[in-house]
Amino acid sequence: MMKLHDGIDEAMAEWIGRQPLFFVASAPLAGDGHVNLSPRGLDSFRVLDERRVAWLDLTGSGNETAAHLAENGRVTVMFCAFEGEPRILRLYGRGRVVLRGSGRWEALAGLFPALPGVRQIVEVEVARVQTSCGYGVPLMDYRGERSRLLDWAGKKGEEGVLEYRKKNNAVSIDGLIAPREEG
Repeated sequence: MMKLHDGIDEAMAEWIGRQPLFFVASAPLAGDGHVNLSPRGLDSFRVLDERRVAWLDLTGSGNETAAHLAENGRVTVMFCAFEGEPRILRLYGRGRVVLRGSGRWEALAGLFPALPGVRQIVEVEVARVQTSCGYGVPLMDYRGERSRLLDWAGKKGEEGVLEYRKKNNAVSIDGLIAPREEG
């Protein structure tokens, strides 16, 4: 059953902190644009308070979420219980990209581990907190994090990752410009 909540309470925040995987969905305003849905892992998500969350965004093959947020701010974050009691938790809100050098970066970056390949932080003002049963979500055993993304970024080094982002993360598949750090 679907239930709405006033915000992210302490029990929810603790449960979110135990989840090794979350999903981020965003979309452009254009009706013919592509909806983006990305899985995220590692130790990259933080509940800031009952109405604010943030995640550390690592360099990837695209930068769709950032481009969508720059255009319209809409974002949904979803967590699923793959072990224990079934549960799905969705956070609907408006997000923004926080880049290095900004005041918000300084306030948020210390909440996350220092990982290679960090691209930006996404901060979300949560407007709706919704849980549902999750009865159809399979039970799965967590075996650990993959190291390939971190290994790739570490091997490329900061300059190599920055060059990669300039080439591959500047524009969304729908032609929207993604925010990026200077350099």
